[in-house]
Amino acid sequence: MSTAPATTTRRLPLAGLLRLGRPSDIWFKPALSVVAAVAPPNLTLLALGRLDLATYTMAGSLCALYGHNRPYPARARTLAGVIIGMVAGLALALTVASLTTNAVVLVTVGALMAAVQKALCDATRVGPPGNVVLAFISSASLFVPQTLGQVPGHVALALAAGAWAWLVGMAPGLLRPHGPERRATAHALKATAAHVDTRGTADGQARTRATAAAAVQAAWQSLLATGARTDRTRRALEHLVVRAEVALAAPADADPALLRGWARALHGTGRVPRVAGADDELLGIDAELAAAQRPLWHRLGPLAPLAARTALGCALAGYASLALGVGRPYWALVTAASLYQANVTLTWSRGVQRVVGNLLGVLVFAAVVPLAHLHPAALVLCCLAFNFGAEALIGRNYWLGSVCVTPMALLVTEFARTQDAGQLVTERVVDTLVGALVGFATAVAVTNRRAGDRIEHSLTAVERAREQAARVLAGPQPDPRALESARRTLAAALAELRATAEAASGEWWQRALPQERVVLAEQSGHRTLAATVRRQGPHTWDHARTTEDVRP
Repeated sequence: MSTAPATTTRRLPLAGLLRLGRPSDIWFKPALSVVAAVAPPNLTLLALGRLDLATYTMAGSLCALYGHNRPYPARARTLAGVIIGMVAGLALALTVASLTTNAVVLVTVGALMAAVQKALCDATRVGPPGNVVLAFISSASLFVPQTLGQVPGHVALALAAGAWAWLVGMAPGLLRPHGPERRATAHALKATAAHVDTRGTADGQARTRATAAAAVQAAWQSLLATGARTDRTRRALEHLVVRAEVALAAPADADPALLRGWARALHGTGRVPRVAGADDELLGIDAELAAAQRPLWHRLGPLAPLAARTALGCALAGYASLALGVGRPYWALVTAASLYQANVTLTWSRGVQRVVGNLLGVLVFAAVVPLAHLHPAALVLCCLAFNFGAEALIGRNYWLGSVCVTPMALLVTEFARTQDAGQLVTERVVDTLVGALVGFATAVAVTNRRAGDRIEHSLTAVERAREQAARVLAGPQPDPRALESARRTLAAALAELRATAEAASGEWWQRALPQERVVLAEQSGHRTLAATVRRQGPHTWDHARTTEDVRP
C-alpha cells in the first residue's frame, strides 16, 4: 500500500484579512465591564497617590473580559478560574523577578508560562481573549523590579481587583439571568434558518450546514454548562434547540420564517416561546452531558504541538529582542504568544492583523501621549477609553481592536513613571515585527502531525455513531430514548469532524488529508440524521405555530 505524499506548502491568504465584520450582539458588555472593573481600583490609587501600583490591580481587573458568553452559574466558575490563574501567574512572575534579573532566564520562564496558559485556555475553551491577557500580565511582571517581601502585597492587590471583576461580571445576571443561553439559542435558530433557506440547492449549502451545526452544538454547550435541567426557562430553550436540530437534519420540512420568529422572541427578557412537545421529556440529554465531561488530560493531549510552538516561538522572539538590545523583550514574547491559532494558516492571518493593528496603534499612542502627560488623571482616563475601545472594536476584526490595545498597553507602562515616548514607540515597533516574524517562522517549523490523526479519530467516531443510529433505526419499533440519544451523538460527532477537518486543512508539513472520506462520512452521516428525524415522527411546523407563546 503506497503512502500519500506529504503536503509541504499551503497557500497563505491575504485577501479579506483586514475586512471588518459585523459587531457582536453584546459588544458593549465586555467593553462596559472592563471599564467598570478597571476604573474604581485605578481611581482609588490615583486618589492615594499610588498609581504605580495600578500595574498589579490591572491584573485582576482585566479578568472581567472573560466569560460573557457563558451562563451565569458557569460564568461564576469560569471567572473564578481565570482569576486564580491570573493571580497564580502574577505571583510566580513576581517571585522569579525578585530572585533574578537575568533577562535570558526571565524570557525562558515567560515563554514556558505562555505555553501553559495557551494549553489550559484552549483545553478549557475559556473563550476570548484567551491566553493573550494572561501572557501579557505574567511576562510583563517578570521585568518589574521587585523584592521578595513586596510580592504578597502586590498579589493581594491583584486578588482584590479580581474579586471586584468577578462581581462586575456576575452583576448583569440580576437583570437577565438567562441572557447567554437565550443568545446562544437565538443564534442556533438563525443559523439553522439560513441553512433551511438553501433547500439543498445553493452552492454554499455545505458551509451553511456546518455553520448551523456548530451553532447548535454551541447552544447545547451553553444550556448544559450548569448540568441543571429543572429550570423552566432553560427547559423551554432546550426544546427550541431541539427544533433547530430537527430542522438541520430535515431542512425540506422546516419553516425558516418560524425559526427566525422564535429567534426574535428570545431578545430581551420576554417569555420564551413554547413549542409543540414542550411538556414532553427531553431525551438523549445524557449523551450531551457525557460529551461535555471529557477529562482535562484528554483535552490537553492534542494540544501538545501547539504548546510546543508557543513555548519555542515566545522564547526565540524574546531572545531575538534581547539580541537587538530592546529593553522590553516581553513585548516580542507577547506578540508571538498572541499569534498561535488552531493551524498555521490561521496563525498567519492573526500575525498580519496583529502587525497592522500594532503599527497603527503606536501612531495613536504618539498622538495621545501629550494629553496623557498633562496629569495622572488624564493618563487614567485615556487608559479607560482605550480599554473600552479595544473591547468594542475587536469583535469586528482583531487588527481594529489592536489599534486600541497597543496605546493602552504603552500607557500602562507610564503608571510608574513618565517615559520617553519616542523610545517606547521605537521599541514597540521593533518588538512587534520581531515577535511576528519569529513567531510565525516557529509555527511553520514546529509540525503538528497530530492534526491528521485527529481526523482519523473523528472519522472513526462518526462511523461508529452512524452505525449505532442505523442499528436503532433497523428495529421495528425503536425506543424513543435510544433513537434520540443516537441522533444527538451522531450530530455531535459530525460537528466535531467538521471542526477537526477545517483545523487540519490549514496545517503545514503533514500527509495529504482524507478529504474524500470526510465528505463521504458527512454525507452518509447527515442522511442517517434525516432518517432518524423521519422515524421519530412528523414534526409539523404548522402545529408548532399554534402552540408558540411569544408574549413579552
